[in-house]
Amino acid sequence: MANTNADLGRVASGRKNADLEHWDVENDAFWEREGKKVATRNLWISIPSLLMGFAVWLMWGMITTQMRNLGFPFSVDQLFTLTAIAGLSGATLRIPASFMIRIAGGRNTIFLTTALLMLPAAGTGIALMNPGTPFWVFQALALLSGIGGGNFACSMSNISTFYPKKQQGYALGMNAGLGNFGVTTMQILIPLVMTVGIFGAIAGGPMELQQASGTLIGRIEAGTETWIQNAGFVWLVFLIPLAFAGWFGMNNIRDITPNPGSPMAAFSKILGLYGVGMLTAIAGVVALGWLNMWIALPLTIGLTLALLRLLPGQIRANIQKQFAIFSNKHTWSMTVLYIATFGSFIGFSAALPLSITVIFGNMMDVAADGSVTRIANPDAPSALTWAWMGPFVGALIRPVGGWISDKLGGSIVTQVISVIMVIASAAVGYVMMLAYNSTDPNQYFWMFLVLFIVLFAASGIGNGSTFRTIGVIFDQQQKGPVLGWTSAVAAYGAFIAPRVMGEQIKLGTPELAMYGFAIFYAICLAVNWWFYLRPNAEIKNP
Repeated sequence: MANTNADLGRVASGRKNADLEHWDVENDAFWEREGKKVATRNLWISIPSLLMGFAVWLMWGMITTQMRNLGFPFSVDQLFTLTAIAGLSGATLRIPASFMIRIAGGRNTIFLTTALLMLPAAGTGIALMNPGTPFWVFQALALLSGIGGGNFACSMSNISTFYPKKQQGYALGMNAGLGNFGVTTMQILIPLVMTVGIFGAIAGGPMELQQASGTLIGRIEAGTETWIQNAGFVWLVFLIPLAFAGWFGMNNIRDITPNPGSPMAAFSKILGLYGVGMLTAIAGVVALGWLNMWIALPLTIGLTLALLRLLPGQIRANIQKQFAIFSNKHTWSMTVLYIATFGSFIGFSAALPLSITVIFGNMMDVAADGSVTRIANPDAPSALTWAWMGPFVGALIRPVGGWISDKLGGSIVTQVISVIMVIASAAVGYVMMLAYNSTDPNQYFWMFLVLFIVLFAASGIGNGSTFRTIGVIFDQQQKGPVLGWTSAVAAYGAFIAPRVMGEQIKLGTPELAMYGFAIFYAICLAVNWWFYLRPNAEIKNP
């Protein structure tokens, strides 16, 4: 006999982490009686788990800044490359992660993917204990930290299945918005924990700063003792209890995952999917040495999808069924729009710390004969003091974007923020040009910072509005894979932004990167209007 809603109540109350046999959240009576309580518990375990994913994924932006201050034997280009590799890996791993929930179950997936973050966290701490650690080791650890980026796709796909359509903006906004606080948490916590030997002899001794650094509360002068290895070890304090919380407090939904198999079988599926993503991420890194970035990235995505189709047995059949999303034109239009919003948020989060260090850490000096050279700026602002502000605002406002979009419609909100991003991106590019070529770049720093905060705020609101639109357009079966897919492609912003900004800074024209982003936002403005706001649009949203 089929289980009733009452049966579900007994299952859920008997053991919190039991599989949910029936899940009818569009039924108001069921939602108020049983669904809301279960969904809330899963959401509030998912949020800190996702927060840790963001922190581990994007920690390289802050770590590389401090590696430069400590005199690690790597060039600025190599340090930008570490940040970009983590971005490329995280984005690529999101593609297989998009399909995990329907193959392995939500509880199984969130538990294992959270536990896997311990590998790059511990490994990075060990590697940073020795400035002589080879560069390839840091490349491998940056690649592994991409697990944290991949986790976003399965996390969002999972939470979308727990809430009714009328609360998609709230649920996805809370999960992603508060999860995005992992960026800010990382940018505040890493500089602080590096100032004290909080793990004692286990984590090794300190190193001395060769250049001034900073924390949230101020500047730290050269010569100060620093425990950079704590930037990796600190995440283990949170990841261990979170893994237990995911295992004992979350649920698989059988309506979404009819056959997850035993936990070990589910784990093997998850590891297989991430194995494919890791393999193609490595291929992408190699391809970047031979090909233009704009060719290598699509090849990486295509190779990932092709290998997923070759996986054996039930996994292949399930994935091929979910590939139906690619025949829907709205999958592609929403992918473009989410690149503009989340891609900008994550890309600027990754690139901003080192960009502040390079652009404002040096200044032009005019010699008596009129020749101009770049020299160190003795009063440069510390990226470790200021870089957290933009991601903090972007993450804080993301749930607001979801809430406003529930009221007004996602597409109208996306249109407004796209206009703001066009203007702000062009303006910040102009300010970067002035600062880079100035004998006193500090005078431009506050304008630079404020404009970036505007960009982060607009992208944060847009993150909420685009996900709200996806929740309205797609049905229960397609919504999760589309959320995962769009977030996967958009996450390449964490690779593209550091790479583009690093290349343009190296050429002495940082403003061109921001002008290019402004042109892309203008294209997104037209895409959003054409598909969702013009008078004869197939789907009117609002």
